[in-house]
Amino acid sequence: MSAYPELHRSATSTAEHPLVFLHGGNVANWMWAPQVPTFTDRTVLTPDLPGFGRRVGEDWPGLDAVADDVVARVTAHGVDGPFDLVGLSLGAVTALRVLARHPDRVRSAFLTSAPLQPAGPGLRVITRLQLALWRAAWVWRAQATAFGLPAEARARYVSHGLSVRRETAVAMYEEVCVGGVPANLGAYTGPLLSIAGEKDSANVRSSLAPVAAAAPQAEVRLAPGMHHIWNVENTVLFNEVLRSWLAGTVDSRLLPVTPG
Repeated sequence: MSAYPELHRSATSTAEHPLVFLHGGNVANWMWAPQVPTFTDRTVLTPDLPGFGRRVGEDWPGLDAVADDVVARVTAHGVDGPFDLVGLSLGAVTALRVLARHPDRVRSAFLTSAPLQPAGPGLRVITRLQLALWRAAWVWRAQATAFGLPAEARARYVSHGLSVRRETAVAMYEEVCVGGVPANLGAYTGPLLSIAGEKDSANVRSSLAPVAAAAPQAEVRLAPGMHHIWNVENTVLFNEVLRSWLAGTVDSRLLPVTPG
């Protein structure tokens, strides 16, 4: 599986602020291939996080260090000013750390599918089972199906999942399963949209509340009919919702979150 580029700059890139996409866990920056061609007016950066993609041999250094690494890699690509930040799942959890640790570097944030609630006994059992069966391709195929991924995306998901070291997954899961938002998230006061798929897990859907509590300016919504990795499940909807957000509006198709 060939490496996907981290920097995407087109001759038609005219927007002032670059767009940075942070991928989910057990995938890599190639998950953003459905988005990159839509945003050729932007300089787009899709960094691999430590332990994934071309960096699969690296150890997981912890969320704070990963957030610092993201900013360092963006800066190394020549972006030293504010950027628009997009994160999905692990990428959204990481993005929250970027907002807390580097609030001056982010112009706006679009976060989706972030698991922020502490993992309960059931989820921990499922996680331990997945780790025990880490090298079993059928587990990855089943997860791809549960996520609602189209058939053409499943093979790559399975192939990359099998490439991730179990040690990386253990370290990442142990940290993410603790849950919570970073203590200094309030340092970021810019635009923030937090989304969960309407058909995502209860953990992810209930994770919208702590974001809203920690960042009063946050808009929280549900993506209608969507599962976890909905940038692939419904590329058109995801791209249009993101385009609206970058233009300063919340797409009217997103559903309000009912309290409780």
